[in-house]
Amino acid sequence: MPDRDAASRARALYEARARRVPVPPFTDSDPSLGMDDGYAVQQELVRLLLADGDRVVGYKAGLTSAPMQEMFGVGTPDYGPVLASTVYADGAHVPFGAFIAPKVEAEIVFRLGEPLKGPGVTAEQARETVAEVSAGLEIVDSRIEDWRIRLADTIADLASNGAVVLGRPLAPPAGADLRLTGMVFRRGGELIATGAGAAALGDPYAVVAWLANTLGERGVALERDQLIMTGALHAAVPMRPGDTFTAEFDRLGTVTLHVDGA
Repeated sequence: MPDRDAASRARALYEARARRVPVPPFTDSDPSLGMDDGYAVQQELVRLLLADGDRVVGYKAGLTSAPMQEMFGVGTPDYGPVLASTVYADGAHVPFGAFIAPKVEAEIVFRLGEPLKGPGVTAEQARETVAEVSAGLEIVDSRIEDWRIRLADTIADLASNGAVVLGRPLAPPAGADLRLTGMVFRRGGELIATGAGAAALGDPYAVVAWLANTLGERGVALERDQLIMTGALHAAVPMRPGDTFTAEFDRLGTVTLHVDGA
């Protein structure tokens, strides 16, 4: 039977998503909540969203950079599902009103060519399962008031996942070291951030291995054709109506997002 508190918190997040009205941090009323509590809520929230007809098409990793882990006082990333309803193609016009307090991050996104299940998966084994790589823009959003999140809050809230815009899929570049893949991020014509693949847990393929091993501990395998979002390469940038964001990656191409709304 699901934990009653987890079920009620999941329902609160579900309604916050539907109404675009955030809820107070769960950790305000119970500071003892930790990672496992957050995943219990996440599991219940996913169950509600799948009952509405959505599908899990992959996973995102968050907190993959050392500064973000230090901010949350943890030594490990977190994860959340990627839902089919939140995936957009390059050049998409995304409505600002679909979110509460959105921000944008550029990252490397993989698509798996075969299943992968831990424990014991290495970054090299993960590399061998990747069929495609894309430039990506993640819209992170928080259903928690004012982004006042602690670890349990963001995990419960699908790791603050809002949506993802995917660039043109490519076969992984032969001989390329994605740790060294550079990225420039622009809002309109203004350069506002730069980054490199190594910002994602030291190696984007290490993120895939981490996800496979972490989910494997819970009896879950990564499946063929699933997307893997490997984590932000720079600090998130607030998203505003009328913005156009573009990320240009060395050897991976560009990806663009247009934000509609008044």
